[in-house]
Amino acid sequence: MTTARKIELDYTEDFAEHLQGDLQNVFDALYQLGVIDPVLEMDWVKAMETVEAHRHKIDSAISTANIFQDSVDALIKELKKYDEQTLGYLAMEVAREFADFHSREELH
Repeated sequence: MTTARKIELDYTEDFAEHLQGDLQNVFDALYQLGVIDPVLEMDWVKAMETVEAHRHKIDSAISTANIFQDSVDALIKELKKYDEQTLGYLAMEVAREFADFHSREELH
């Protein structure tokens, strides 16, 4: 099993909340907040080792993203309330959801 697939499986099992709706707006908000580039450079395997310690904040950020996703500006305002690490986990969830969406598209 590839490392990427293991991360995807571990990550999927870990999250109680799931992103719904317009992922592009969530991505755009995170990008404008400067979260995306650092997440792309980080060690995701190592980050997943500490995910449970941050579960409540991560689920809260996912819930916030679901609620405010229709307005990038409102979403940015709300996401600014979270710490950098929580936003990083949210960005990883967005990436995972995008990958899952595109893999389903390729199957059909």
